[in-house]
Amino acid sequence: MSTHPSRVFVARLLGLDVFDPLGDRLGRLRDVVVLSRGTRGAPHVVGIVVEVPGKKRVFVPMTRITSIDQTQIICTGLVNLRRFEQRGAETLVVAEMFDRRVTLADGSGDATIEDIAMDQHRSKDWFVSKLFVRRGHSLSPLSRLRRNETLIIDWADAQTDAHNEPQAATQFVATHEDLKPADFAEALQEMSDKRRFEVASELQDERLADVLQELPEDDQVEILSALDVERAADVLEEMDPDDAADLLAELPSAQAEELLQLMEPQEAEDVRRLLEYDEDTAGGLMTPVPVILPPEATVAEALAHVRREELSPALASSIFIARPPLETPTGRFLGVVHIQQLLRFPPPEPLGNLVDKNLEPLSDQAHISEVARTLATYNLNSLPVVDDDGRLVGAVTVDDVLDHLLPDDWRAHEDDAPIRKLGGRIG
Repeated sequence: MSTHPSRVFVARLLGLDVFDPLGDRLGRLRDVVVLSRGTRGAPHVVGIVVEVPGKKRVFVPMTRITSIDQTQIICTGLVNLRRFEQRGAETLVVAEMFDRRVTLADGSGDATIEDIAMDQHRSKDWFVSKLFVRRGHSLSPLSRLRRNETLIIDWADAQTDAHNEPQAATQFVATHEDLKPADFAEALQEMSDKRRFEVASELQDERLADVLQELPEDDQVEILSALDVERAADVLEEMDPDDAADLLAELPSAQAEELLQLMEPQEAEDVRRLLEYDEDTAGGLMTPVPVILPPEATVAEALAHVRREELSPALASSIFIARPPLETPTGRFLGVVHIQQLLRFPPPEPLGNLVDKNLEPLSDQAHISEVARTLATYNLNSLPVVDDDGRLVGAVTVDDVLDHLLPDDWRAHEDDAPIRKLGGRIG
């Protein structure tokens, strides 16, 4: 390690790239791991959590860090790629210490931790040294005047409240707003149940809905059940109808019905229709809200529809053509227009002239094996699903099928193939 004194603030390290000695990027720093020493002094910084390619989070001991500052982090390159699992005595700075309430030793009231500084001692070990805090509520008139004051204090000048006290998650959510829903969901899975609920409660409804869709079913049920029932219904409305139906199917029938009653009628109707199907059928897999247009619509209109940010790439790959009504179940289904065709014709061209009439729709009672074979045979991202009357009732996408075919614990699948020489978790 460098011999000159070092002090770094953790919040400024978040998202920094971690390199090996040759300058190759190993990943990105997502958190710092500390070990409490009780009454013996400030917590010992034992390592960092790095997000490596593949979005997996691994542990890198501080003994493997050769340089660390506010611009980059360099390590020896010896990294154990086993997925990070927090040990009992360890604490994650960003996930568990930011936003924690402390009592100031000078008697001036409470404060909230917004950042933490760590110093390297002569022994080459790193320890938490300073807290950057914002004053909180206090009965003291002087403290009320200082309520929004920020200050840097020594670790010893604050007493941390009990870990079972409620803790905000403002800082954690803000520092992880760049994460895709699947990666945010993985970060949630690393937390204790208490902290997971606190972070989930801090998220906006739309963001929480996106994250829930990426979690295993058991975690989805736990988080949704911990929410106020009216907020739980709001979150379900923000979820894709097929994902909301899958989640409600895991709940006791009385709880599911209560949530459906609180949802907007149109949103609830879509979910209720999906719940009527067996989960192994096309109807049980489909989304009831693909892109549907009449044959008179133009290429320009279709392109405007598929540009919508909320559409998944799989759903945006096809436009389904039907007679009115255009909400599922539609009028008579006419066929599919693929996005490549939209790029080959002028904007005023009617979609009815571009319909792929050779693609047979699936029955809503088709088994998942038939769905998978059809997608694979024709190299498609999505397929139309119709009822017995030939009305479009939804679309099945390739990601819907993959979610169903993969093992229940596929999100936790361990891949220990190294990208760097393996090292043990020591130091």
